[in-house]
Amino acid sequence: MTWRLMLHGGARAIPDADARGNLEGARRALAAAEPILARGGGAIDAVEAAVRQLEDDPIFNAGRGSVRNREGEIELDAAIMDGSTLALGAVAALQDVRHPVAVARALLNERATFLVGHGARRFADEIGAEKALPAPTRRASACDTVGCIASDQHGRFAAAISTGGLENVRAGRVGDAPLPGCGFYADDQAGAVCFSGDGEEIMRMMLAARAMSDLEHGASAQEAADRAIIRLRRVGGEAGALVIDRNGDMGWAHSSRHFTVGMQGADMPAFVSIQRESAPA
Repeated sequence: MTWRLMLHGGARAIPDADARGNLEGARRALAAAEPILARGGGAIDAVEAAVRQLEDDPIFNAGRGSVRNREGEIELDAAIMDGSTLALGAVAALQDVRHPVAVARALLNERATFLVGHGARRFADEIGAEKALPAPTRRASACDTVGCIASDQHGRFAAAISTGGLENVRAGRVGDAPLPGCGFYADDQAGAVCFSGDGEEIMRMMLAARAMSDLEHGASAQEAADRAIIRLRRVGGEAGALVIDRNGDMGWAHSSRHFTVGMQGADMPAFVSIQRESAPA
């Protein structure tokens, strides 16, 4: 099987002044993950590498580019999933960590799959997680989430996602991003999906679970992405979807004005965009 890589920097309206930064950031994230897959490495390593790069880029709302809640605090959510074993790691309301996705990755070896707040922070300290980088003096207008899905040469799938939350929300608010079956999922028997957008609405529709069910029942990657965006209309939300199916086909769709996307494959050069020309009917 040939490898596939898809990532996003968030689904929202992107100011013209930030368009180039979003595209360049997506290219850097592809470059961080591509060598892993090209040399036969695992999808789980590739998605973590891509998201770590996105977390370090202040133009995206994750890691260094995160926003503050109404109490002036930064709370980070992240998750990662191995489609071969269905191993899962997730953290929420985590503070003062450079790479929350790396903390989530460390949970793949633990009995607990999801840690929040002080418990997540204690675990991060136990594993020696890097502290948060200083906030940049000027931060571009951020998207709401970053994420990555991939399949490797061995047919293994993985997904990872990270977010710095929404500005001025209640402390402790958690959206769809770290919730399996909502913001992401990966299963070698079907494929991998991840989403970005209105978190509460994505949760209400359990969007990732429904997209995976579509794949299991024979839908193509593009069909699953389109259907997800159409389903979300029921609750009035906007989102962007990334999908890789078991055949290695890739699909993406969005109802937001923009959706920063990067994709690449063994037989496909790197491609980045902030807008898809056609939307699902």
